[in-house]
Amino acid sequence: MVEHNNYSADKLAQEFGIDVTDKMVNVQARVLPPPMLKYHESGKDKACAPSVGQWNMIGKKMINGGNVQRWTCLNFSRLHIDGVKRFCGDLVKMCNAIGMVFNPMPVVEILSASANNIEGALKDAHQSARDLQLLIVILPDVTGHYGKVKKVCETDLGIVSQCLKPDKVERANKQYFENVALKVNVKVGGRNTALQQALTRQIPLVTDQPTIFFGADVTHPAAGDDSSPSIAAVVASMDWPEITKYKAVVSAQPPRQEIIQDLYCTGIDPEKGTPVHSGMMRELLVSFFQKTKHKPSRIIFYRDGVSEGQFAQVLMYEMDAIRKACASLQEDYQPPVTFVVVQKRHHTRLFPEVHGKETDKSGNILPGTVVDTNICHPTEFDFYLCSHAGIQGTSRPTHYHVLFDENRFTADGLQLLTNNLCYTYARCTRSVSVVPPAYYAHLAAFRARYYDEPSEGSDSASIVSGGTRESAATGAGAAGPPGTYRRLPRIRDNVKDVMFYC
Repeated sequence: MVEHNNYSADKLAQEFGIDVTDKMVNVQARVLPPPMLKYHESGKDKACAPSVGQWNMIGKKMINGGNVQRWTCLNFSRLHIDGVKRFCGDLVKMCNAIGMVFNPMPVVEILSASANNIEGALKDAHQSARDLQLLIVILPDVTGHYGKVKKVCETDLGIVSQCLKPDKVERANKQYFENVALKVNVKVGGRNTALQQALTRQIPLVTDQPTIFFGADVTHPAAGDDSSPSIAAVVASMDWPEITKYKAVVSAQPPRQEIIQDLYCTGIDPEKGTPVHSGMMRELLVSFFQKTKHKPSRIIFYRDGVSEGQFAQVLMYEMDAIRKACASLQEDYQPPVTFVVVQKRHHTRLFPEVHGKETDKSGNILPGTVVDTNICHPTEFDFYLCSHAGIQGTSRPTHYHVLFDENRFTADGLQLLTNNLCYTYARCTRSVSVVPPAYYAHLAAFRARYYDEPSEGSDSASIVSGGTRESAATGAGAAGPPGTYRRLPRIRDNVKDVMFYC
């Protein structure tokens, strides 16, 4: 295309002295080694070294299998109930085979229900089996019901659910059962794998003292939709030193606003007249302390979805919120923070210099490829990392830009840490292209979109104007006066405690 368009011969380009070369830029890159992953001692393989960004569960058991005693299944599809029971039996077998403790008997009988009465059927299941740990839902044959199921289960009833598509259930093979088992395990509070280096406390600036990882993302409504709010999601690691479990909190804010409004909020207690501190950051720090019995000595914050033009604004407002949230817990509590922006939307692509050499199966650069010279910022701390193996098309490397770093990471240290974390994503045995805290925040924000559907006659359709909301009275945000937007229904506590968004 460059040769065909012959930009250099263009009159205007010449007048401005612009010269466009028809060669790609050569940059120095290196390939980071994959981390060793730890599995349970009782499996045949106690640890594993991924190869070209992937591995499998053959001969391995989850490092912490969840325990499911009370479960059942609801079938909304046209599948025959006998087939559904057979499927559940096979799924339970797979879960037990790879390290979970899963009761083979459902606590109430597996039932079929009509797709026209989803809410009623879910409520009946909840009534007939209190404190259900897991509800397996086979979705109706026509699409479009997933959001409804998730909204009812997670905000009304407090049930952790695993939804399955009927066509997948019919053709389920070993690999499918394994993939579902990985998701089920983290939803009931288990861990699939952990970094060996984390368990042996060998990750610099992470395992020597309690460190909390945050991921944050904001999703905006579709173009032309002016009534839906933007949804901010923040997740934080809840275990140390393993760094595999993440808790998510979500919040609605005025549409198309990129800065997270609810990271930290203050209000006044109407009865006592005393100041009340709240906000997503504070809630997650408190949860971390309750779960680990440690105060985080370091904060590493991966922020997704910020364009270059908003770096200064987001950094200023959100760093301030992080600082205030910490100080509100204890006066002199100011752990050092590293603030990293994660970008996938850019036009930089990397190719191997010699075609067909040093590539993965799809002909893309190898997972773990890092570039931090030439095409990066001349004075700031940023790098491109392609942490995943390409499947189709040209891999898009993720651009990590460190806006603020009080933990004094070396370039090597942060690149290696970020790459290693990409191997801890719970839903598959592959390394992923974006660091998991940011990925999970993205999933949680998308999940909360389903909660926003205003249901008839319920108060979730109520409109909030200005800065007050049910979670707390928020200070009017950074960018202009807040608009009016619908608030989100609260996620039930037992659901919130596990990785329900996986």
